Amino acid sequence: MTTADTEVSAPPQVDNLAALESEAIHIFREVAGEFDRPVILFSGGKDSTVLVHLAIKAFWPAPVPFPLLHVDTGHNFPEVLDFRDDIVDKHQMRLVVAQVQDYLDDGRLQERPDGVRNPLQTQPLLDAIGDNKFDAVFGGGRRDEERARAKERIFSLRNAFGQWDPRRQRPELWNLYNGKHRPGEHVRVFPLSNWTELDIWRYIQREKIELPEIYYAHRREVYQRDGMWLTSGPWGGAREGETPESKTVRYRTVGDGSCTGAVESEAYTVDDVIAEVAASRLTERGATRADDRISEAAMEDRKREGYF
Repeated sequence: MTTADTEVSAPPQVDNLAALESEAIHIFREVAGEFDRPVILFSGGKDSTVLVHLAIKAFWPAPVPFPLLHVDTGHNFPEVLDFRDDIVDKHQMRLVVAQVQDYLDDGRLQERPDGVRNPLQTQPLLDAIGDNKFDAVFGGGRRDEERARAKERIFSLRNAFGQWDPRRQRPELWNLYNGKHRPGEHVRVFPLSNWTELDIWRYIQREKIELPEIYYAHRREVYQRDGMWLTSGPWGGAREGETPESKTVRYRTVGDGSCTGAVESEAYTVDDVIAEVAASRLTERGATRADDRISEAAMEDRKREGYF
């Protein structure tokens, strides 16, 4: 026997993206088999677009067996709404839209003094879940985004009012998930929990996933407020002392235009974005979402109320 025969070969390197994809697909199939009326929260952003891509792979060649749900604040970027509708048409999926504007029009909600509508999404979301009897709601939350998300389970139990109670969350051992819930309750499901922003972009690169154009560098008129570059729209514009200027920017996350900031960037391609994200020390929410800065526990409060 030669020395070469006795050498132990090194194990093959684990493909991290393949492992994350496999976990997410397993979660989609587990939910499809365990729940009656699942739904995917879909805004047209990068994370929810990756969710839809994974759902399509999970059930191919059959169609995705549940619809999409978007809570529209009325202050979304037009490019993102157009992209959302294109995805729905391309894959022949059913889209349920809950409009914050409807709640403002009939008095169920009132406009905030600061004009930010993201915190107003909670009631339309919970009503859409209840009216459609959705018992499992897929979200694109990741644990690396923010402290309130970091301690979230993959299967997150919500009570009949959509609220999160840490004392009722179940342990998750290996890939065993407990979806039991009482009538009226539902479970939020986060297949991307273990992904990072960099994982998302590397997966987008590998799978050649299309995204709204505002995720890449482009010229836009912006103004600075509280250290963030905001842009004008139906939600308002620059205030006294805030000077609009044309800059090359991109968006790391998309949402309500009144509180979603751009970052100065020369990242015109996926490769450029990956290099930029790899060098960043701030998560996309920490760098560009004003609604998370309302208080130290802004996201924690919204999670308890039933939004996240």
